[in-house]
Amino acid sequence: MTELSYATNTIFFLISGAMVMWMAAGFTALEAGSVRTKNVTEILTKNVALFSVASIAFLLCGYGIMYGWNEPTTHSMHADFFFQMVFVATAMSVVSGAVAERKKLSSFLIFAAIFTGVIYPLEGQWTWGGGFLTQLGYIDFAGSGIVHMSGAAAALAAVMIIGPRTGKYLKSGKPKNIPGSNMPLVALGTLILWLGWFFFNGGSQLAFSTIDDANAIGKIFVNTNMAAAGSVGCDACI
Repeated sequence: MTELSYATNTIFFLISGAMVMWMAAGFTALEAGSVRTKNVTEILTKNVALFSVASIAFLLCGYGIMYGWNEPTTHSMHADFFFQMVFVATAMSVVSGAVAERKKLSSFLIFAAIFTGVIYPLEGQWTWGGGFLTQLGYIDFAGSGIVHMSGAAAALAAVMIIGPRTGKYLKSGKPKNIPGSNMPLVALGTLILWLGWFFFNGGSQLAFSTIDDANAIGKIFVNTNMAAAGSVGCDACI
């Protein structure tokens, strides 16, 4: 039973991680459809390169800083690394969307290496790595602080430094509408991300070998879907 539980949890990690990796396609489609046609190629290149840089940086130093290379007893360490790696790539994708059409590709990739190799892992160690925030009682189930707040903070700092997109404001100072290049692509990206969130949040249960785990994951899927559905409903009302 111990071996079966280990294998089940490991497979669950790998499937969840692969589906979270698929969210990179959603971010790519969403960004590419939201920018002007002249910048689509750069967006596509940036998002593919982002995942590559994040994977390498997290392997070389990020995972060691965040967790240490200690073999867990309930699942494969390599499955755990893979699952955590796609999380750090997601955090960097938050920054990617915020700085679209505002930066040089080379500068973005340099920051991506620093963020995914050092900044994110340090913050993650404070909580998921058993650091001081965990000792103070802080709990972060699926990365609302570690993934999304760290990505949002980095994105905010970036846009404050870089400033608005070229052509965003008229000479009068009034903002100018900049329509996206492909709205069907935006819709497709949104639905891909919607699917990926089930595994992002559900996979954060970190186990799938007991009745309690299975019930919890079912509830997580329902809550995730209703949160997304509710946000669409609120936007429609506005």
